[in-house]
Amino acid sequence: MIEQMQGLPAGTLGFRAIGQVTAADYERVIVPDVEAAFALNRKLRLIYHIGEDFTGFDPGAMWDDAKLGMRHLSGWDRVALVTDVPWLRMTATAMGFAVPAEFRLFGNAQLAEARSWISELPRGE
Repeated sequence: MIEQMQGLPAGTLGFRAIGQVTAADYERVIVPDVEAAFALNRKLRLIYHIGEDFTGFDPGAMWDDAKLGMRHLSGWDRVALVTDVPWLRMTATAMGFAVPAEFRLFGNAQLAEARSWISELPRGE
């Protein structure tokens, strides 16, 4: 399941993965929110929290995630991934350079720090 994170500034989306994440979760929650936000903003920020209660992604969910990221390749300003899941941390560390945005990886204990970083005003504003 995917839940929206609340209390983030305009132009910032936040999602929390709980239990098993399916393609239907992406299609019901993430895709409509991202598409609606891009209709209003040229650039977006994203925080994605995959916490201790996460059990896994269905293959369709991983495919939807990849498609969504590619569809808006140049539209991301900052992306924060918050997780302690070892394979996700390893993948993010190895592939973080490919994220077309300023990218940071945080542990679950750093969720507040990640929210603060994703909410910072861009330099010069």
